[in-house]
Amino acid sequence: MAVRTPGLERMRALIAQLPDQFANGYRDGGEIGRGVIGPRPRPTYAIGLGGSGISGDLARVIFDRETKVPFSVVRGPSIPLAADRDCLAILLSHSGKTWEVLQAYDEARRRGMRMVAITSGGGLAERAERDGTPLIVVNPDLPPRSAAGLVLGSVLGLLDPWFPESNEARVGRITDRLRSRHATHAARNGLPVRLAARLGRRFPFIYGDASLLPLARRWATQVEENAKRLATFDEVPEAYHNAIVGWDRVGSTDARRLATIFLEWGGTHPLVRSSNHFVELLLNRKGGLAVRVPLDTSDLLEALLEGIVIGDLMSLELAARERVDPVPVEIITRYKAYLTDAAK
Repeated sequence: MAVRTPGLERMRALIAQLPDQFANGYRDGGEIGRGVIGPRPRPTYAIGLGGSGISGDLARVIFDRETKVPFSVVRGPSIPLAADRDCLAILLSHSGKTWEVLQAYDEARRRGMRMVAITSGGGLAERAERDGTPLIVVNPDLPPRSAAGLVLGSVLGLLDPWFPESNEARVGRITDRLRSRHATHAARNGLPVRLAARLGRRFPFIYGDASLLPLARRWATQVEENAKRLATFDEVPEAYHNAIVGWDRVGSTDARRLATIFLEWGGTHPLVRSSNHFVELLLNRKGGLAVRVPLDTSDLLEALLEGIVIGDLMSLELAARERVDPVPVEIITRYKAYLTDAAK
């Protein structure tokens, strides 16, 4: 039986705010961008980890499909050697305390890179204010995983001049659609609840093509943080060139403990859909669970944002079924404290 807790209801309320967060982030990013982003696109590095890093991943797939701007995501303290003063570094850390991002900031500054920081405070905000680095401040009261829409909107607003045409009307259209669909997704018979019921205690493998890989990562990390259980993700069709051998060897007993979730959208290649179907048939024969989640839109940005809503709500339903509070992530606090001590 699913159990509702104050933490669970808080996280559900924050998901409902995602459309407004996204629109507000786009507006705030645009305001900063008008002062610091020129008309000439620059190779861009989004540097962040965890939920902040995922926002960079989400922005990257939009840039890859819709612009000619080289856009990379760095998930660590080391910036690629090719990054120089002709490049832009976007430093992403909700807390402003992520040591990898702080080291990357210092390195980017030494190289003379143009920089923008997106954070709620901490050492990253202090460095930005000290150095006159453009700063986008996000709400410090949000759990980092609940700020994905806000940070993604900020990045897209910041770099809006580098798109073939402004995304302003598109952002308004998408946010209106997300608002109108939220009640359906959040309903007791909505898709997220049905997905959680089917998944049960199975270990999920979440698959997406190159465009949806950041979304697959997001689904896995939300299951891990909200429901406090392991999950994994991978890119298709690449995964089928090796993982399919493992799926073929899984016995029926083990297969019943596993699940595959295939994320698809209007731009998913027909042969990728066929590949997913092949694995679906393979797993079904063994008694495993295979679920295809269609995101019914040809706009990748809309698919990513709606996918965040569905995946987040599913992970919270799993948390309710596990009778766990999705808010606390005390082990992450302990991990960061351990690293702080280790660095002394």
